Amino acid sequence: MIEIERKFLVNSDAFKVEANTHYIIKQGFLNSDKARTVRVRLKNDKGYLTVKGKSSANGLSRFEWETEISKLEAEALLKLCEPGIIDKTRFEVTKHGHIFEIDVFYGENEGLIMAEVELNSESETFLKPEWLGKEVTGDIRYYNSMLSKRPFKEWE
Repeated sequence: MIEIERKFLVNSDAFKVEANTHYIIKQGFLNSDKARTVRVRLKNDKGYLTVKGKSSANGLSRFEWETEISKLEAEALLKLCEPGIIDKTRFEVTKHGHIFEIDVFYGENEGLIMAEVELNSESETFLKPEWLGKEVTGDIRYYNSMLSKRPFKEWE
């Protein structure tokens, strides 16, 4: 239940030709406290409820629990979420033995493209694809819960 991941900005759309799959995501937060977040996600026709704990000091790991819920339940819960619904398309690319999840944001976060790679340990190394840009692991501005409150388009 501990998630270990690194986050990066993406410097080109070259990842799209390498993508195994992609899907539409709409998500909101029932609670976006720093110590814990409760997220509702609609991914194509499936719903998910996720609880995440506070990140480690370096931002690499944190508790995560997720369960699938029905599309109807997710749609109902999205109506109860805090303001700032996140809309994005997620692309998955398997490269060099790792799965990279690349999010292309829309709406108030349009222009932001971010990739995540999940790891088995904080010290695990991996080869970076050429389209992977600056690392933003641990920068809370890039957490989806923060992007719902202070969207990318509002940054200076």
